[in-house]
Amino acid sequence: MGAFGWPHLLIILAVILLLFGAAKLPALAKSLGQSARVFKGEMKAMKDDDASPAAPSDPKAEPPADAPASHSAGDTKP
Repeated sequence: MGAFGWPHLLIILAVILLLFGAAKLPALAKSLGQSARVFKGEMKAMKDDDASPAAPSDPKAEPPADAPASHSAGDTKP
């Protein structure tokens, strides 16, 4: 199994149990799982960004949704 055998892993688990206590282990495991899920999602997003070709800049492209709308010459406010 490499550098660590079953006795080594049991000792490491016992030390973790003593350091964090039995009550905090579920919360620790949950936060570790959430962190791994976020990391996995970010890595997938980075791979998707790298795989998609760069879109050429189009001057007629729609402005972002948060950009202020431009007014045409016919629009006048009283």
